[in-house]
Amino acid sequence: MAKEMQKNSMYIEQNDPEGDIRKDFLDDDGRAKRTGTWVTASAHIITAVIGSGVLSLAWAIAQLGWVAGPAVLMAFSFITYYTSTLLSDCYRSPDPVTGKRNYTYMDVVRASLGGRSVQLCGLAQYGNLIGVTIGYTITASISMVAVKRSNCFHRHGHHVKCYTSNNPLMIIFACIQIVLSQIPNFHKLSWLSILAAVMSFAYSSIGIGLSIAKVIGDGPHATTLTGTTVGVDVSASEKVWRAFQAIGDVAFAYAFSTVLVEIQDTLKSSPPENKSMKRATAVGVTTTTLFYIMCGVMGYLAFGNDAPGNFLTGFGFYEPFWLVDFANACIAVHLIGAYQVNSRLM
Repeated sequence: MAKEMQKNSMYIEQNDPEGDIRKDFLDDDGRAKRTGTWVTASAHIITAVIGSGVLSLAWAIAQLGWVAGPAVLMAFSFITYYTSTLLSDCYRSPDPVTGKRNYTYMDVVRASLGGRSVQLCGLAQYGNLIGVTIGYTITASISMVAVKRSNCFHRHGHHVKCYTSNNPLMIIFACIQIVLSQIPNFHKLSWLSILAAVMSFAYSSIGIGLSIAKVIGDGPHATTLTGTTVGVDVSASEKVWRAFQAIGDVAFAYAFSTVLVEIQDTLKSSPPENKSMKRATAVGVTTTTLFYIMCGVMGYLAFGNDAPGNFLTGFGFYEPFWLVDFANACIAVHLIGAYQVNSRLM
């Protein structure tokens, strides 16, 4: 009798339909099954890293010159990749493959350091989030204002003031974010990250293409090994200040460590998350670096030591107006996705 009951219980356990359902829809921690791959993680990384700051890299190289400029870009590229691979092994602890999941950057700090470090990390992370999201909102509205003013100038002439307020566009941007934030599962927004990554490639490529056209048409502008010249372009104190500002711009352009763990938490567990994340990081950082170098180098060749802070505005303010309009629209769409990646993952 006992053997028969044991046999029946084994049969029921092996054919438990609810157990199969749980296995199909839940991960090992009881949460909704993660479906992300290194491809979607790469898109999240590119969306988080390549921001509108890429447009200021020509100015940064103009401050640092041909020697220090590319060297700083490569140095931060290596630092970002190396530290990201170390951090990807912290998603599970104590073992990077079979250990307990750490869902957020703060969870990693709690598991590794604990104590007051967690509170300090939280202050730094959320302070950074507030600053970044405010910057995204303002930059997106500026890009859309540029589109409206461009069309106004094209229709009425450059002698018209064509004043446009940023406030309605910032409200529209905020409303879009409110709507997107109602989607409960961020995994369902991977399409938005892919779209945002495509947009970042688009406006970066437009800037590179316009720079190449300018170099071919006008010839390369005067450039130097050390960038802006003291006594000619800037004073000695301005040279030092701008050099540090340029290094800061490059460092900020590579920052995505605050959402790396959260991006890794979207990956499915086979292959191991740290392996997929390292591959995604390699793809994301390599792609980012190539675009950064091309934008910085071609922008510096096109404008020389007079490179503007946003090299899209240097091609005859709004001409070719339709292409610059498209680039600005791409910036706005990209920032919609970047806002979601940064705010939803933290």
